[in-house]
Amino acid sequence: MRIMLTNDDGVNASGIRTLARHLADRGHQIMIVAPDRERSAASHSITLRKDLRLQKLTEGEYSVDGTPVDCVVIATQRLMSEPVDLVISGINAGQNMGEDVLYSGTVAAALEASLFGCRAIAASINAYREQKFDTAAGWLVKLLDLGLAQLIPTRGILNVNFPNIGPTEIRGVRLTSTGHRRYYNFISVIQEYDDGFSYRIGGDLPSWEIQKGTDAEAVAENYVSVTPLGITLTQGEAFPAVLEWLEQNSLLQFET
Repeated sequence: MRIMLTNDDGVNASGIRTLARHLADRGHQIMIVAPDRERSAASHSITLRKDLRLQKLTEGEYSVDGTPVDCVVIATQRLMSEPVDLVISGINAGQNMGEDVLYSGTVAAALEASLFGCRAIAASINAYREQKFDTAAGWLVKLLDLGLAQLIPTRGILNVNFPNIGPTEIRGVRLTSTGHRRYYNFISVIQEYDDGFSYRIGGDLPSWEIQKGTDAEAVAENYVSVTPLGITLTQGEAFPAVLEWLEQNSLLQFET
């Protein structure tokens, strides 16, 4: 397959480089378009009112001094001579499960690719240090060989999270929903001033609610988690209550 790789950890991050090596060894044709530095938690931000710089590093490899979404936009609109078969964002150094997907530049890049009609996968590993990227990359290549890319929903992505263990310790693959996590000590005050203070958002490692059928449960039990995600934001289950309120207050149509 012709596969474009991007991420939010930067073009030289171990995750994207390990994945590129595994995919190339399997015979896939690779293009890399990624931020020139770490852009974690960039979410779906796109750069406006500022010139961006694209740099060709070598044949088929480019860095962009922008967000992960910026990378996908320039790749699809300018760099691709023909559509790729698949876009993979990752492998991210750290999980993207539960509410993390809302902040994740990794997931956002994959979703942006889906908006341009590309099949896309976001891939992450559940560790912030000493990541076993070869395990995640090897398993992702294996899943692609088995046809995972053909299961990607229209205008959606597959969000894949790997436990940080050896390849033979993986117990299987689970279809999951997004779980729930909470960060404690989320704000660190750096310095107090007379008129306020400076602070940093970060905090301790997240505490996960291990709910049945979720991505967090699967990874905690040494399974690969596969979660279909999309961009449909409308909550249809809220319609009846809102419609009843509109009717009760005669707001559906005003008399003329």
